[in-house]
Amino acid sequence: MNQVAAKQRTSWRVVDIVVASVIAVASGVIFWAWSAGMPLFSLAFVAFPPAAALLTGVWLFPAVLGALIIRKPGAAVFCELLAAIIEALLGSHYGLSVIVSGLVQGLGAELVFAIFRYRKWNLSVALIAGFFTGIFAGISEAYILAYYVEYTSSLKILHVLITGVSGLIIAGLLSWLATRGLAKTGALSALASRRAHLESGKLAAK
Repeated sequence: MNQVAAKQRTSWRVVDIVVASVIAVASGVIFWAWSAGMPLFSLAFVAFPPAAALLTGVWLFPAVLGALIIRKPGAAVFCELLAAIIEALLGSHYGLSVIVSGLVQGLGAELVFAIFRYRKWNLSVALIAGFFTGIFAGISEAYILAYYVEYTSSLKILHVLITGVSGLIIAGLLSWLATRGLAKTGALSALASRRAHLESGKLAAK
């Protein structure tokens, strides 16, 4: 009986694939629009460019949102990577490098949910997942893809940390709130997250 329950908890159903795909495609369009506007948005941080990393969280939310809603192994990577692929297909000015970013960012969140054995979906875990998605994104941008060659070593580290904070707030907190809100409307009735609005909102919730 326990084996059956475990399989049901981890196996993807058609509805999971469909919903995850919808999240990813919609997110990919948002990614594309955000990328197009980023040069303009960055002007607000011209006095201290690394602070622009506060905006990076918009590219990170599908990883955490997808995992919180689908609650299956691989959901974070699936949603984040597919969203990045959609952005690339739409013609991102960052080119195909966004696919690498999507994979790395998805892995950041996936690692956290895996550590908790895909059994904890509370606010604390969402925040940690958002933070690590940001950390992975920052490392990818500063070191793997080398977007900021003009930064000193200290500024690169600061960029990574600021990206982590952005991930914590936008990908972590906002995705958790969005999941609760959607569950409350009944929109997630066919998914494992259908009772998310009834789960404790305390940071230390079990």
